[in-house]
Amino acid sequence: MGSFDPDRIARLQGQLAKPGGGSAGTAALKLLWQRAIALTLGFTALLYGVEGVNVLTDNALDTNGGVRPRSEDGLVGILFAPVLHANWGHLFGNTLPVIVLGLLTLLTGIGRGLTATAIIWVIAGFGQWLTAPPHSISLGASVLVFGWLTYLICWGWFSRNVLQIAVGLIVLVLYGSILLGVLPGNPEISWQGHLFGAIGGVFAGWVLSGNERRHRRGADAGRLAS
Repeated sequence: MGSFDPDRIARLQGQLAKPGGGSAGTAALKLLWQRAIALTLGFTALLYGVEGVNVLTDNALDTNGGVRPRSEDGLVGILFAPVLHANWGHLFGNTLPVIVLGLLTLLTGIGRGLTATAIIWVIAGFGQWLTAPPHSISLGASVLVFGWLTYLICWGWFSRNVLQIAVGLIVLVLYGSILLGVLPGNPEISWQGHLFGAIGGVFAGWVLSGNERRHRRGADAGRLAS
């Protein structure tokens, strides 16, 4: 179970079917895992490094880099807010889901996972900028966590990828309860960011499953024609 990307799996199956192809397929799967793990741990290390600088500068990064709703200056927060946290406790709470869900997202294919992350990042940021309460500052990687969660749940369903559907169901069982965070509640928590992060994940799953959906429609049309 090295990759959940059906196109990549098809290529690897072709390699495995050829004489001597098994070693090439195994190497490709190993490389995918290595890259996904390296990127996930690198991003996690970045979060901790940024928080360290933030503490040393008396939270100046949070003040200047968070999303400040409907403020021109606050637009910069769309780029930087997901790597900023209010304190170490905030970061500790996000660390495990960032590692687990971030890694699984990258295992759908490095390019696909990074594209999904970019879509979630931008939609969550703009959503916070448009709808969060005035004079608030929104920040934290939880917007990515919510987006990765819904992406993993939806991508397999949209693409009809059985393996990814199974992964999505497991993720739903393990982390589905956090989806309640898209509802208004604690005024100290940016539920708007959670909501738009989740929306971004669904949108990313739909967009990035386009090839699979087209292939499926083509196959269905071929069966009907025959």
